[in-house]
Amino acid sequence: MSDPSAPRLQHFPIAWFAMIMGLTGLTIAWHKAEDLLSLPVSVSPWLLGLSTGLFLLLALLYTMKILRYRGAAMLEWAHPVKMNFVPAVSIALILLSIAWLPVSTPYSKLLWLAGSAMHLLLTLHAMSQWMHQTKFEIVHLNPAWFIPVVGNILVPIAGVVHAPPEVSWFFFSIGMLFWPLLLAIILYRVIFHGSLPERLMPTLFILIAPPAVGFISYLKLNGGEVDAFAHVLYHSALFFTLLLFSQFRQFTRLKFFLSWWAYSFPLTAITVASLAMFEHGGGLPFLRLAGILLGVASVVIAGLLGRTLVAVLRREVCVAE
Repeated sequence: MSDPSAPRLQHFPIAWFAMIMGLTGLTIAWHKAEDLLSLPVSVSPWLLGLSTGLFLLLALLYTMKILRYRGAAMLEWAHPVKMNFVPAVSIALILLSIAWLPVSTPYSKLLWLAGSAMHLLLTLHAMSQWMHQTKFEIVHLNPAWFIPVVGNILVPIAGVVHAPPEVSWFFFSIGMLFWPLLLAIILYRVIFHGSLPERLMPTLFILIAPPAVGFISYLKLNGGEVDAFAHVLYHSALFFTLLLFSQFRQFTRLKFFLSWWAYSFPLTAITVASLAMFEHGGGLPFLRLAGILLGVASVVIAGLLGRTLVAVLRREVCVAE
């Protein structure tokens, strides 16, 4: 059992890296909008600096936790819920490689190589845990389980530039194989075994991310053609977005946890997907939708930053559960 009086670093959670996913996703969304529409403002460079700086800070703090409180870190990595947030670190690296690609190809490639290699190892580790575990129960399941395996779908977005096509298809295939399998199990869990705990309710927004990111990656892999499969991916993501927006009141009643950052990256993913849909001939309705989503994502992430800062000042985070 955790000691409530232990130093805050001991309770520094791996879930902090979900913040980098959201901020980097917003960086990519703003850069896409600026580039596609020749916007007179340049928000993305500032967001890129913020995302990179915060990643370095979080990486330093979590490394210090591993060095000083290795036991606490190992307990987190073995936890049936928290272990699924560990690959948020490698996903953050992959997203940073995408965000840095227009700025520096060599730096982007370095981040991509590190993130992709780490994510493959974490995918193998997570699946090995799933296959040979003796402690997981159906109530442990939540949409964060998408992170270890389905996160592979992100790799091709920058991977088509940095590696042979077969490498990107390899990662894409892993994610697309396990997305529908995990989706079915997660829906079974929430329908027949009660609602998710309040702390994990925001992770429902992760349902948006796999098809939205899958659509973006698929366009990169097939030369930008919006074919039937691309339509299925995009509109699946759009449906989940509408479904979760229709539950707005339920989400606004939740107490603040770091899991609120689960709202951020999926919103930026559907925003970038909508901009890509417009770019590849989808028409003005997709541009209008993308504009609305970009505004919503920007407001939500700004609010999350503010609320997280308040939580840090009030010492509501990095405490024993």
